Amino acid sequence: MPKEPAHFQATAAAERLQQAMEEESVSLPCLVLIGMGGVGKTQLAAHQARTLWGKGQLQLLVWITATTRTTVVASYAQAASKLLGCDHADPEQAALSFLAWLEPKSGADRCRWMIVLDDLADPADLHRLWPPTSPHGRTVVTTRRRDAALTGAGWRQVPVDLFTTAEAVAYLSKTLADQDRRDTPDQLAALAEDVDHLPLALSQSAAYLIDSGLDCASYRRLLADRTLALDANLPDLLPDDQTTRVTASWSLCLDRADQLRPVGLVRRMLHLIAMLNPNGIPEAVLTSEPARLHLTTHSVGYTRLPSRPWRSRSPRSNASEQQARQCLRALHRLGLINHDPENPHETVRVHRLVQRAVRETLTAHRRDLLARTAADSLVAVWPYRGFDTVLAQALRSNTAALTAHAEHALHRDGTHQVLFEAGHSLGNTGQEAAAVAHFRQLVSACRNRRDRLEAHHALAWWLGWPGDAAAAVASFKKLRRSKIWACGPTNPATLSAWHELAVFRGRAGDAAGAAKSLKRLLWVQRWKLGIDHPGTLDIRHNLAWWIGKAGDPASAVTMFTRLATDREQVAGVDTYEDLETRYALAWWIGKAGDPAAAAEAIRGLLSRWEQIADSDHPDLLDLRYGLARWQGEAGDAGGAAEALVLLARDQERVLGPEAHDTLRTLRELARWRSEAGLTGAQESAD
Repeated sequence: MPKEPAHFQATAAAERLQQAMEEESVSLPCLVLIGMGGVGKTQLAAHQARTLWGKGQLQLLVWITATTRTTVVASYAQAASKLLGCDHADPEQAALSFLAWLEPKSGADRCRWMIVLDDLADPADLHRLWPPTSPHGRTVVTTRRRDAALTGAGWRQVPVDLFTTAEAVAYLSKTLADQDRRDTPDQLAALAEDVDHLPLALSQSAAYLIDSGLDCASYRRLLADRTLALDANLPDLLPDDQTTRVTASWSLCLDRADQLRPVGLVRRMLHLIAMLNPNGIPEAVLTSEPARLHLTTHSVGYTRLPSRPWRSRSPRSNASEQQARQCLRALHRLGLINHDPENPHETVRVHRLVQRAVRETLTAHRRDLLARTAADSLVAVWPYRGFDTVLAQALRSNTAALTAHAEHALHRDGTHQVLFEAGHSLGNTGQEAAAVAHFRQLVSACRNRRDRLEAHHALAWWLGWPGDAAAAVASFKKLRRSKIWACGPTNPATLSAWHELAVFRGRAGDAAGAAKSLKRLLWVQRWKLGIDHPGTLDIRHNLAWWIGKAGDPASAVTMFTRLATDREQVAGVDTYEDLETRYALAWWIGKAGDPAAAAEAIRGLLSRWEQIADSDHPDLLDLRYGLARWQGEAGDAGGAAEALVLLARDQERVLGPEAHDTLRTLRELARWRSEAGLTGAQESAD
């Protein structure tokens, strides 16, 4: 058995194991301690074995390092030689004789035994070598594997988890106190967080602190330095008779990964996982087309702008989605990741030190290729306008994790589109201030003029959209001039800046000027891109809106009616663009003097919007505002007020109490409360 550690930490897993071992009323053929490498499975099994031996509850204890079938057979044969006098000349036969001797026999002397099969690498190695079920014996297995072969009638699996923060701080405090070290609990908790509460890493970090004499804060700075290999921050002499550094504790699993089906692909999947968020990666990302191509090639995709879709340099076929999922299940079985198919947005979780250890096995060039591939995979599944807000949040978290250790790769050969998607996703889900901060940083990070202009464009949009339209007009004037100089007067990027300039001119109060500018732009857009181009239809949408705002709601209704028909023919029914146009049409029907028809039209749109957007999406909240507004205009002031109370609560929760849409709703609520004659007491109750 391994040497007894200086400071064994009692954990919830130790209590579960103790409880299972004490259940004499139920015959447990096998206890399986399952957990990732470095969580302390071996020490738990050894502690339990020592406890039972010390209490005199065992007459036979066999400890086997079960990394190969050969070592298991040799250990059984050695036990047979000592107990039965079997000849070592035929180890297999001696092993079978030992297992037969363990079988319970009536009338035979009762021998209480325990066999520990430590670090079982492959359940197939124990074919015909499992100890028998006996009321007098216990078999304990420690393994990272989570195969179905490790379950059986009466078997019990005991999960061994990472330390909790309290357990980690208690362990570090006791270990360091023996050397007269008194680091603060806050610093120890932060160190535990840095190594993601992995017991083996905590043990080796404590040894390094003692050997180096560094304080905890200084050591944490070393750990955070990505220019240093993780091994550089571990002690030369490992504590507690440990034989493996934390960085090497997964090497055997990595070697076995490529032997599992689909053969040769599993390790590459782990490489991709190592670039993303350890706390949750959507399965759709890892089964996307760029990810599947990565499994079968060494190429890297390249994504830049929405009009330039992802493409690969390799003509080879992709792996299938089924093969990608098989890779995930194989890594799950090896204990390298946690794969939860029931959680589509955080399907894969992985320890941060596993990720770092994997990344450090790769060359800098290979890491850069993987970073671009990971970014391609995120873009490939990004929800349009962030309608799936939970997925959008998961993708932003993965983008942040990728950027944290590979930002330079995302700006090589052009700023990757994933960085633009992340910023727009923030704004589309109501976080305009965060979007502004994101694009400010992106402007300074872009390395070429074209990318910088696109980042400036996005920044101007999210600065102006919440309310500062005049500043946006000034910004888009400069951007349009810059894009004319850099791209040409009729380049789509230049036309886009012209379009935004006209929109914000209207939002700044010049509706007639906005309509006039959009009419000129529409002529150029039709000539350049065609009458059915999505950009052309978008210009028609905004032109109709600002004509209505300029005082001609009847013309706006006519234009939106025609546009709705054209949208349906080009984009299809119930697309975002189709529903957006129909919402605008309903709004102007109300402004043209028929609020009841407007409310009825919006009510019909609500159920259709709910099919493509989450209930908390800002656009769906805006639709609820429109329904309440026209409901009130149609004469139902009380119903409007009631609906606006509920909407205001949701907007405060989702967007914040100071958001533009929230304040607009509160103003409208005050209006309809007054119209309905609600009393102060009723308002207070609401």
